[in-house]
Amino acid sequence: MFVRIFAFLVIKCCSMDIKSAEFIISNTRVDRCPQDGKPEDAFIGRSNVGKSSLINMLTRKPKLAMTSATPGKTMLINHFLINKAWYLVDLPGYGYAQRGKKAKDKLAEMIERYILGREQMTNLFLLIDIRHEPLSIDLEFIEWLGENEVPFSIVFTKADKLGVQRQREHVERYLKRLSEQWEELPPFFVTSSEKGLGRTELLDYIEQINQSFLLG
Repeated sequence: MFVRIFAFLVIKCCSMDIKSAEFIISNTRVDRCPQDGKPEDAFIGRSNVGKSSLINMLTRKPKLAMTSATPGKTMLINHFLINKAWYLVDLPGYGYAQRGKKAKDKLAEMIERYILGREQMTNLFLLIDIRHEPLSIDLEFIEWLGENEVPFSIVFTKADKLGVQRQREHVERYLKRLSEQWEELPPFFVTSSEKGLGRTELLDYIEQINQSFLLG
């Protein structure tokens, strides 16, 4: 079953060509996010999962989202306007152990308000480091998304750190763990920011769900 599921999701639409990508705004309040009604595709994951690198790879702008060797640096909701048509949203990373409880609670509240209150969000892309065993912090977050009926997909990052066979094994193990609680598994993608792996599949999927959002 999992060998079949491992195949990349096939999207029947033209490949998206990113012609422009520009930073618009950073803030901590959902009510200050753009109000033009354009669809938003949000990216989230644990600290140091490679979110900024993935965003830069997708847009082919190496410095669009700043990367840092210091985990947990992103603490704002960042909006990037793509092709003047939709927003790629960089949400703060979660689970950085060196943050105090007050800071963690503040981030959690900000993330929750965006995810549950942002009607323009077409999908939440949850980034998972493909090298790691399923972690409780991610599994609990996935369960919370399900409980709140939030549309989401899983993006496995840093695939270049493993060979093809080990990539497959790690993904299958993760999906098997999810299948213990989920009857239907979410869409997933295997990516590498270093190699550009998964770029076309991710962008094609975003194109499809954005079109569905606009058609209403």
